[in-house]
Amino acid sequence: MPKLRIGALPDDKPVKVTTELPASVHRDLVAYAEALSRENGQPTDPAKLIAPMLARFMATDRGFAKAKRASHFPRTGGGEG
Repeated sequence: MPKLRIGALPDDKPVKVTTELPASVHRDLVAYAEALSRENGQPTDPAKLIAPMLARFMATDRGFAKAKRASHFPRTGGGEG
């Protein structure tokens, strides 16, 4: 099995956000959590994957990085990139 892109989940103070996901995205999120649980031997809550997945997506989006450098977006710590 290939190494998953999301590793151990950091213990960070959360900000509550409520959203709806398409059923297909939720199914994939559950499947990803199951794969991660098998890989690291610990149960993984699918909802806990959303934040690191979004962070990874934004950290690797070159257009967003360029826009972020060119503007006055607030700087945040702890992200990749």
